[in-house]
Amino acid sequence: MLEKDLEKKIVTKAKQLGFLSYKFVSPSNRGVPDRIFISKTGKVFFIEFKSAKGKLTKLQEKKISELTTNKADVFVVNSEELGLEILTKL
Repeated sequence: MLEKDLEKKIVTKAKQLGFLSYKFVSPSNRGVPDRIFISKTGKVFFIEFKSAKGKLTKLQEKKISELTTNKADVFVVNSEELGLEILTKL
């Protein structure tokens, strides 16, 4: 499945479950995760979407490390199943 199709499916499901979802675009900070999600209980987390064979770039790895060092939850999702599992557990 293409990354954009995976992202669309997970965002659609997240909205059905009551999550807010925002595209994370930061022109002066390339490499940030694709989306920010906020649950109905206020849990905030980031998801970087990848195709089944997609790999993180070195810059993406660095940005994810920076976020997790500051106690942010960041997930790399490469399948619909994994995305749905994250949404149902948070």
